[in-house]
Amino acid sequence: MNALLKSVTIIDPMSSFHKKTVDILIENGVITAIEASIANTTKFATITLENAHISQGWFDSSVCFGEPGYEERETIAHGLTVAEQSGFTSIAVNPNTFPITDTSTAIGFINSKTLNSAVHVYPIGALTMGSQGIDLAELYDMKQQGAIAFGDYKTSITNPNLLKLALQYVQSFNGLILSYPQDNAIAGKGQVNENEQSTALGLRGIPALAEELQTTRDLAILAYTGGKLHIPTISTAAAVNLIREAKQKGLAVSCSVTPHHLILNDSVLSEFDTRYKVLPPLRTQKDIDALLLGIQDGTIDMVTSDHAPMNIELKKVEFDNADYGTIGLESSFGILNSILPLDRVIQVLTAGKSIFGIPKTSIDVGNTVDATLFNPEGTSIYTKKDIKSTSKNSAFLKQNMKGKVYGIIANNMISVPQ
Repeated sequence: MNALLKSVTIIDPMSSFHKKTVDILIENGVITAIEASIANTTKFATITLENAHISQGWFDSSVCFGEPGYEERETIAHGLTVAEQSGFTSIAVNPNTFPITDTSTAIGFINSKTLNSAVHVYPIGALTMGSQGIDLAELYDMKQQGAIAFGDYKTSITNPNLLKLALQYVQSFNGLILSYPQDNAIAGKGQVNENEQSTALGLRGIPALAEELQTTRDLAILAYTGGKLHIPTISTAAAVNLIREAKQKGLAVSCSVTPHHLILNDSVLSEFDTRYKVLPPLRTQKDIDALLLGIQDGTIDMVTSDHAPMNIELKKVEFDNADYGTIGLESSFGILNSILPLDRVIQVLTAGKSIFGIPKTSIDVGNTVDATLFNPEGTSIYTKKDIKSTSKNSAFLKQNMKGKVYGIIANNMISVPQ
């Protein structure tokens, strides 16, 4: 892949050209020149985009596709097209397929289906067989096949000894354990955040206490065992405080948050719109403020779309019967760019690479290109026509967006307008 990028502003603190507007020459997928102006003497494809900015490629640590088993929601092939158009050069794919991704063979299947994509795909293996929470899956074999972490998607580890054993076992190969932060005994059959709003709507609530208790337990186990623990999609002020304290004590814990938990509070549930039925549930404005502070001070390591396509039969039903989840790949940048400074947006979209063991490549001469192209300016309202996913269950319809994603350059491929 050869190309000449004209007049692009580099947003990459690791690069010596950070915040400079330059031309970038790419030959065979490698940056061979970065200068104020480069003449196209080699007749490579010239890419000139309005107010073009370039950063290290973005990474999403929690993406669901339907394949295998639920192809009507999203096939791998189409999901990868959505990811590259949304600016992600790397994604971690959750194991909630049918069958569950709990063997090295299942990991190999995902790898074989994604070989020729511009997007680097990293499977997450299930922590337990069938995500049933009883017996550990073949973690080492999955690691050998390419799994970057282990966790049962949206399924709590109810047995504390199982988490203890998992954290001890994976240290032999530097593995990362994911633990969904919800105490099921406290959450019960709740579906939304428990407070005055849930009572007024007559909907069963999930107390913030459910997240606090599980997070407290998991951090205590981590302190005992050592190892590395990732707590995905936290949603409460209490969880932010607990993780902040754990990091100050030197524990190897990381966490993520979703865009919808940063902009939507539980007041949107007043119309019983199932697009807002997500796990963890949407919380209060106080929780949102704590999450934003957690991003600002570095307690929260990354933002994930938690992209979860659901076909219409699973969403356009009574609230009690609807499945959880919202798509989010397409809207992540526009939402984050509307509430955070640009440098922080790029930081939370790339920081997860270090935690999940994915190489970070700066935008400098001699380096292979793994980059996202975007325009940080301009505003729009998110509508159905902006949805690229097969499933349309987006919680972000009618939300204000800022900026535009052009695409990616990665894996010796280019996916941007020319």
